[in-house]
Amino acid sequence: MKFAKRLILGMAILFCACNAQRQVLYLQDVADGSEIVLPDNYIIRIKPLDKLTVVVNSKNPELALPFNSSTNYNALSGTTSVSGNITQNSLQTFTVDQAGKISLPIIGDVMCADLTREELEDVIEKKIIDAGYISDPQVKVNFLDMTISVIGEVNKPGRFTINRDQFTILEAIAMAGDLTIFGIREDVAVVRQKDGKNVVTKLDLRSQDIFKSPCYYLEQNDVVIVSPNKYKAATSEINQNRSFWISIATTAISVATLVITVIK
Repeated sequence: MKFAKRLILGMAILFCACNAQRQVLYLQDVADGSEIVLPDNYIIRIKPLDKLTVVVNSKNPELALPFNSSTNYNALSGTTSVSGNITQNSLQTFTVDQAGKISLPIIGDVMCADLTREELEDVIEKKIIDAGYISDPQVKVNFLDMTISVIGEVNKPGRFTINRDQFTILEAIAMAGDLTIFGIREDVAVVRQKDGKNVVTKLDLRSQDIFKSPCYYLEQNDVVIVSPNKYKAATSEINQNRSFWISIATTAISVATLVITVIK
């Protein structure tokens, strides 16, 4: 009889352990040696409210000076005074407005929403050449700040800076210290701003289908949300209720003590 009880208990523990393992493992349906094709041309596109830096160069550096923020250009006299070398700290920040434009020195407004940085560089170079300012402009566009946020059941939630285009959801999870044991791996949400709306995409980190998701590669200002499982949610609710009633009891005791003290 004792042996049977121990056997049943052991089988129950083994079942729970196997079930728990299935819940926390990533890419469970990927066989060893699998080859999954990924889009190698994914490039982040510029959105309204992005902050950009734009640097214009030329074989004749003096011709490029008026276009860069490290110079002071007098439009009336047509003269330029140099304030120093172009550094990251001296670069002027251009914020993309809601209409998708930035306003650059000399050449004015430039549409840039939905363009890649390389495409915007080509647009600016063409404007400079067509206006006759420089025959050989070399333009470099970069994001000043490009961040994503990871919140919920991860070990290190926070806002993180990304410095390249092909930054994946798995890298974001790793940067946030991985999911906790309570995080739901089959229901991770990515909130993305698109056309003035928040678009929510769900991903199952246990499945190779994440490679096909439009949110496998993250974009600027994406928010990754990892929800807690039922056990963690129930435990949190119990803890909150316990803290509430402890607070009520503490307050009641304090009031009663005060009343007794006054009566005495």
